[in-house]
Amino acid sequence: RQGRIVDRHTPNFIRAFSVLQVQMQLLETMFGPAGSRILYIEQVSKVMLELKVLESSGLTEVLVYGSYLYKLRAKWMLQSMAEWHRQRQERGMLKLQDAMKALQLGPWMK
Repeated sequence: RQGRIVDRHTPNFIRAFSVLQVQMQLLETMFGPAGSRILYIEQVSKVMLELKVLESSGLTEVLVYGSYLYKLRAKWMLQSMAEWHRQRQERGMLKLQDAMKALQLGPWMK
């Protein structure tokens, strides 16, 4: 996603932003393939989002621009989404591990 141009003529509430860090593997589940849901999230939340990949850490910064209350609400919503998707992914991995253990312990393997 292209970065936004913010200059001295941009209103202060847009220049100030909140930052949220999200694991890269959660980006597609949160924002859709190729960020297809970002525009919708921006419209509903009344904020602008910018993604900045942090190469070395495996994280992406989500910069949230907008008025204070909208930023606060959007950041809370995005944090909740990230946590929900992370937990869902974790549960899926635990189920996969259990299934693999069950296959290894099957009577045909003894």
